[in-house]
Amino acid sequence: MGKLIIAGIGPGGEDHMTAACRDALEGADIIAGYTGYTALVKHLYPQKSYLETPMTGETERCREALKLAEGDRRVCLISSGDSGIYGMASLVFELAADYPAASIEVIPGVTAASSGGALLGAPLGHDFAVISLSDLLTPWEIIEKRLRMAAEGDFVICLYNPGSAGRPDHLRTACDILLETLPPGRVCGLARNIGRSGESSITTMLEDLGKTEVDMFTTVFIGSSRTRVVSGKMLTPRGYRNA
Repeated sequence: MGKLIIAGIGPGGEDHMTAACRDALEGADIIAGYTGYTALVKHLYPQKSYLETPMTGETERCREALKLAEGDRRVCLISSGDSGIYGMASLVFELAADYPAASIEVIPGVTAASSGGALLGAPLGHDFAVISLSDLLTPWEIIEKRLRMAAEGDFVICLYNPGSAGRPDHLRTACDILLETLPPGRVCGLARNIGRSGESSITTMLEDLGKTEVDMFTTVFIGSSRTRVVSGKMLTPRGYRNA
């Protein structure tokens, strides 16, 4: 019997892939995904068949995966990080009504907020907000509003998709918006190429963050009023010592 398993493969390295994800990939007849993500697993499963589409081919990819799952094929549709966080899970369920015979399962993965946070220390020890700076699917006006509200609420803010060749100034603009509310010395951090070759992390301040070069493989963290740097690592205390 066919099945569609939607799995997050984590940030990219084998060490961050869950056992459940590995089982799903091992048991799949077909591994489906964006070409950049399937490239991360092909060396582990070279014998598998692959259904690949480029960026912007998400709908086509999900429809084909659902169609195959309605038959007798076991398909593992992968996203980086967690498939339910800016991944393919939501699109699959949007389309699922057209494929009522398809059995669907979602397997969680390690998202960039948690893996990047671990690289930087413990920036997410208290309440936080995750915001994508990509305006391909979300109007920039909505992103601006979310940035302002998160700053006003004193959340730690984790920024996905902070920049690309087509959006070189989005992080600088976001920092200008945050500086309307937050102090220039607010602790920030950047995690790059998490779990992949060239992995690195740095801490900085909000006044300098907008001048930093970033890309789609960078995750940005802006601390709350309680965030500080301890031994070179970001820390946002939960409050246990005050309990």
